[in-house]
Amino acid sequence: MASIKLRFRAHRDDTKKGALYFQIVHERAVRQVGTGCRICACEWDGTWGDIVGASSAADIRNRIAWERRKLQQAVKACEDAGKPYTAGDVVERYREAPDDRTTVFGYMARQSERLERLGRLRTSETYRQTLNSFMKFRRGIDLYFDMLDADVVEQYESHMRSRGLSRNTTSFYMRILRCVYNRAVGDGLAAQSAPFKRVYTGVDKTAKRTISLKEIKLIKEMDLSAKPALDYARDLFMFSFYMRGMAFIDLAYLRKKDLSNGYVSYIRRKTGQQLVVRWEESMQRIIDKYGENPTQYLLPIITEPGATERKQYLNKILFVNRKLKQIARLAKIPIPLSMYVSRHSWASIARSKNVPLSVISEAMGHDSEETTRIYLAAMQANRIDEANSRILRDL
Repeated sequence: MASIKLRFRAHRDDTKKGALYFQIVHERAVRQVGTGCRICACEWDGTWGDIVGASSAADIRNRIAWERRKLQQAVKACEDAGKPYTAGDVVERYREAPDDRTTVFGYMARQSERLERLGRLRTSETYRQTLNSFMKFRRGIDLYFDMLDADVVEQYESHMRSRGLSRNTTSFYMRILRCVYNRAVGDGLAAQSAPFKRVYTGVDKTAKRTISLKEIKLIKEMDLSAKPALDYARDLFMFSFYMRGMAFIDLAYLRKKDLSNGYVSYIRRKTGQQLVVRWEESMQRIIDKYGENPTQYLLPIITEPGATERKQYLNKILFVNRKLKQIARLAKIPIPLSMYVSRHSWASIARSKNVPLSVISEAMGHDSEETTRIYLAAMQANRIDEANSRILRDL
């Protein structure tokens, strides 16, 4: 089998960097392949054939490992062909090999595109976010899946933690990367080596994300008439609360036709469960305040017909959450306010009023029930609506 060795060619001028290259030897024939990497003579250990002491050594080593892997695959392809080959044949196969054939970056990008085609937009976006994060860590240097070992994964976790990301955030990225890795293993791109066994992939208990009914009342009664952006954010926060902690994405895509005969009927985008909510006067006041939406949607979140709806939704949730944090400061509420707080607060307040846990779960459309119900049974729906009415009467 052909051998592959890393070599260093010093520059004639000692003050300038020399070149790193690979030497391919097969049946006494020798060919060379440049790496595009240059180092000083003092950064080369000729005894071990390795780079030492360079400030950029990690980046160079990543590039060298990448090119070595391509050469190894070229040698394997020549061996698998079962015919005599030369060192020149190895170099030719190396140069013809596409860079993203079985690489982590290319594979993750394709998985993100696949999920988008399947309509799983949120999951597709998280794959793309993870890819962008991992590419920054790697400084744009791709790798094959069998190079994604425990050391690389631990370094990635340390990289994220050094930038102030919480354990839950690093775990979120790790779980997505692990999912991609396991799928790649299933596709035969690498042998399973369990590279994630030494990094954190759990979920820590988060800081308090609920506020009291007294604080909800305070937000509701704030005079924000002189600050329309804050007023708008407060109205969406309250509407979510009125609707039993309705998720922002469901608010955004709530259609006018979903409101009929005094009830709102909609499908939770996260779980696919159908929920029915009795329409209350407090909800109608917010709709009347903003007038007719020119789109098919009920609330003024997606407001431009024909424009990219997903982009409008994402822009609005960022905008609203930013404004809610300003409201929290004005109201002297000690936790960062967000639309998520509205949802969790409804559940917490309902529980404090002795609403059964199973009723709260159904009311919020959680997917933890054994059977996902398409329609709520009449008695259960009445109990949920009565619970919501009791909460709203206290405002």
